[in-house]
Amino acid sequence: MTQQQHTLKPVDCVEIWTLQDNYIEITAMDNSAVVSRATALRDGEIKASVLAEHGFSALVKVTAEGKSRTLLFDFGYSEDGAARNAATLGLDLSQVEAAALSHGHSDHTGAMAAFGAAIGKKNLPLVLHPAAFKEPRYLKFGEEIKVYFPKLTRQMIIQAGFDPVETKSPYPMLGDTVLFLGGIPRRTDFEKGFPIAHRLENGEEVPDPIEDDTSIVMNLWGKGLVILSGCAHAGIINTLQYAIDVTGVNQVYAVMGGFHLSGPFFEPIIDRTASELQKFDPVYVIPTHCTGRKAIMEIEKKMPAQFILNMAGTKLTFAESG
Repeated sequence: MTQQQHTLKPVDCVEIWTLQDNYIEITAMDNSAVVSRATALRDGEIKASVLAEHGFSALVKVTAEGKSRTLLFDFGYSEDGAARNAATLGLDLSQVEAAALSHGHSDHTGAMAAFGAAIGKKNLPLVLHPAAFKEPRYLKFGEEIKVYFPKLTRQMIIQAGFDPVETKSPYPMLGDTVLFLGGIPRRTDFEKGFPIAHRLENGEEVPDPIEDDTSIVMNLWGKGLVILSGCAHAGIINTLQYAIDVTGVNQVYAVMGGFHLSGPFFEPIIDRTASELQKFDPVYVIPTHCTGRKAIMEIEKKMPAQFILNMAGTKLTFAESG
């Protein structure tokens, strides 16, 4: 079956502010043309605090033909953590034109209401896969041990000030400068998903393939794709290949996001994943959130010149002229 391609308008610059990630190191002092770290300074004093949590949220700004447009990707874990970080960083959320959700797990939906209030608009489009509303969803550690995810409902989204736009297929955003990938085909022989994830369907327990997992993609002029994932439950290699297939752009410039390689269920595929990442030859690789310490270290070992350590409060600038 031939994959339908979507024209993705090239952009001159992609800026990604990480509003929440699992790590913060306020003393890093490794700023560059690409990396800009948050500081602890406010009013000339060391008193600003950027919070790290097990969650992910990013503010994405794309610039093309002199016009900048802004998208919110995911909402972090706690009810106010990522939104509070945005305020600490002095970011103007009123510029946000739309939002996208990587999947319906609670470490990506937590501050939805806080962001809605901070953005201050009504019926702001929130693009997501309809399977994000599947429930109940839980992690099964045994017949007697089931850990449930908080449910996500359409009414919750509407009450937060957003208008849910549900799609299983790739969906263009911000004037075709950003592509929401929709459902990602699972094609590799090693990215098998989350083995303990389950849900109920018609009262019966079934494995949860987390088919709502997705990513967003931008096309940096003359350089290639910038791909941002939330957790990559579909597999980051599956995600990269699908992004190439649907855009027709063969070069990956930067891949960033959670790769979900943390813990004993995923550690066996760390080496294979890192090796497959190398084959795409991205200029930058930025693992975040649920990638896990061992996987991050292995990716850095295999791709030292391409690796960037991410943290809460970091702004990454990918420019056509850089």
